[in-house]
Amino acid sequence: MRAVIVEQPGDVEALTVGEVPDPTPGRDEVLVRVAAAGVNRADLLQRQGSYDPPPGSSEIIGLECSGTVVALGEDVDDLTIGTEVCALLSGGGYAELVAVPRGQVAPVPEGVDLVDAAGLLEVASTVWSNVFGTAGLTAGETLLVHGGSSGIGTMAIQLATAFGAEVVVTVGSPEKAAFCRELGARRAVLYREEDFAEELKGSVDVLLDSIGAKYLAGNVRTLRRGGRIVVIGMQGGARGELNLAALLAKNASITATGLRYRPLEEKAAIVAEVVEHVWPLVAEGRVRPIVHDRIPLEDVQRAHRTLEESSHVGKVLLTL
Repeated sequence: MRAVIVEQPGDVEALTVGEVPDPTPGRDEVLVRVAAAGVNRADLLQRQGSYDPPPGSSEIIGLECSGTVVALGEDVDDLTIGTEVCALLSGGGYAELVAVPRGQVAPVPEGVDLVDAAGLLEVASTVWSNVFGTAGLTAGETLLVHGGSSGIGTMAIQLATAFGAEVVVTVGSPEKAAFCRELGARRAVLYREEDFAEELKGSVDVLLDSIGAKYLAGNVRTLRRGGRIVVIGMQGGARGELNLAALLAKNASITATGLRYRPLEEKAAIVAEVVEHVWPLVAEGRVRPIVHDRIPLEDVQRAHRTLEESSHVGKVLLTL
């Protein structure tokens, strides 16, 4: 099969398309012929050699895809060949075929194009498990999302709004700010021109943070009493100084979580909750995948450059 290969970690030039052996599904796995794969910042880190897949997972980059079931493992009896699905992966998405644990496969929601579905399950799982699961966001609370125009950001805006919360975001341009407001964000702070911590001081209940160390002190300043920060990325560094007194004074908390390394049972439970709680909203049109661009697999280097430049709004997809 065709797949993206990284022989030596490095810049986008390290990405090439070549031939690799077809995967075979294990007893509880599903083999999917990939229609499209989502591109994530974690993929950039893996390309650079700093984010290895979990033991036993495919070395091929790619944490999400959509496609058609073409084979079933011996223990899988609740799917049929030919079913269109989207899948949450530990690796392997940038390829024509991928083997996926049954629990990490979901039906394509009603009304969603098969290709666009490639950019739906990973962001929905990330937002659902962190914003609603770990942080416990409830109706009437305020959610702050850094990078509101990203794939995760656009999903967080839609889901939090659908469940009755208010959303504020940080973004890099007026155009991105306008798009986030159209999606439902009450306010968009331009982080290059404004101090988000000062602008949002004491007004945030839950904060979804993909930046990390650079924003640590500012994040705490934004919190109300009982505020919860969930760190899901480290674009701004891994080491920072935390004023515990400021955290204690607000009875606040900080949690760091990742999706890729969770046990299979946890990921299966998250996918099941997403199908139960989020897919109906997608079918109703209240939540939708936001797709910036569809790029052929052979042009994977351009896809990675787009993310590195942060010129996108929503998801970048590789098509096969």
